[in-house]
Amino acid sequence: MDQNQRQKRLRLLVSKFNKERKKQAKKIDMLCNDLIMAQRDFIKKLNAISFAADFYKSLIGINDLSRLLSAAQKLIKNEIAETNVSFFLRNTNSSGAQLSESNKSITAPTNQIENYFTAEVTENICKANKICSLEEMFAMGLQGNLVELNKISAFAIPLSQLGRSLGFILIYRPSENKLTSDELNKISAITCGLSRAIQSYKSLSHVNDVE
Repeated sequence: MDQNQRQKRLRLLVSKFNKERKKQAKKIDMLCNDLIMAQRDFIKKLNAISFAADFYKSLIGINDLSRLLSAAQKLIKNEIAETNVSFFLRNTNSSGAQLSESNKSITAPTNQIENYFTAEVTENICKANKICSLEEMFAMGLQGNLVELNKISAFAIPLSQLGRSLGFILIYRPSENKLTSDELNKISAITCGLSRAIQSYKSLSHVNDVE
């Protein structure tokens, strides 16, 4: 084998080695990215669980529905920055839903969106019994000042017990800081226990009214 052939063969080997090295490096990068994503998802889930645990702990000992909703509202607003939070609950004796008493004292101009929720709209949202975006609420009949509504990012998060809708949480803030899926997941993590507490208070209130 002459010198030229040896050099050619060496270049081929080096080229093959470099291709293989790049291929392995790409696989390592993909694996690292997958691990980073998995770690981020795990941390997000831990944060949601931690928030839920702190949320339930803070509500222990509250024996009044209005106080429960006020405390829940404060906890959610502390966790999800710069948000407005309201509760719409179904009436015990009808299928309609209405703004809870703990929210009716809100008078700030930015909270006027609650006034757009008619009995028909709230009932449609309750029947959907799922997280609804502002666009979906428009499709359900929500009407109002479009200029103002287009300035906000809003979602309705269901409150349900054993598949039965009890109402929903309305959360919103300016659209330049849109609500994220992670933030919505955090709130969803506490709706099961919160719904159970609401149902218990409503049932107890009904029994007391009967007596």
